Amino acid sequence: MKDTHKHQGLRNQLVKILEEKGITDKNVLTAIANVPRHLFMDSGFVDFAYQDKAFPIAADQTISQPYTVAFQTELLEVKPHHNVLEIGTGSGYQTAVLIEMEAKVYTIERQKELFKKTKLFLPKIGYNPKKIIFGDGYKGLPENAPFDRIIVTAGAPFVPNPLLAQLKIGGRLVIPVGEDEQIMTLFVRTSEKDFKKHELGKFRFVPMLKKRN
Repeated sequence: MKDTHKHQGLRNQLVKILEEKGITDKNVLTAIANVPRHLFMDSGFVDFAYQDKAFPIAADQTISQPYTVAFQTELLEVKPHHNVLEIGTGSGYQTAVLIEMEAKVYTIERQKELFKKTKLFLPKIGYNPKKIIFGDGYKGLPENAPFDRIIVTAGAPFVPNPLLAQLKIGGRLVIPVGEDEQIMTLFVRTSEKDFKKHELGKFRFVPMLKKRN
């Protein structure tokens, strides 16, 4: 499957929709305009790739709504060469957006099927994370910590302490917290022991699962 002028036009329309919904970070909008979302979708949904909606992917997971990806990414305030830990690789779409912003991305997926698929797929379309790991996102990635930024792309019933511990001072963790419905939560680490917490509205994510398969 190719990325055509038509697809680019549809992405530009999507960017306008995201701006209307309040996304202002030009770097985020440019990344969304550049990442070919249709390549991340199952063939039956390709025609809908640039609608602002979530769609099913393998292993009962979803590719997040573009607005949600943009909202979380804007909260991260990613700068080039930041070390970013992503919990929940999924389709790899969010990973690609972060790489497009010149972040060094370490990403963890706990669904074996998705992990295998995405690990092969991302480099094939020119996106190379520093690491793609099959593992338990609740534990983070201590061997590569600390991270400038951490993003969780599944609904967490609570905030895992290892993720807070693996954040640099001055770093930002964006995580949707809750069971059926999640509150998008931003933690900014202000010192060894202190974090500022901001709650930023309600979202719905697939659950962050405890045990790997």
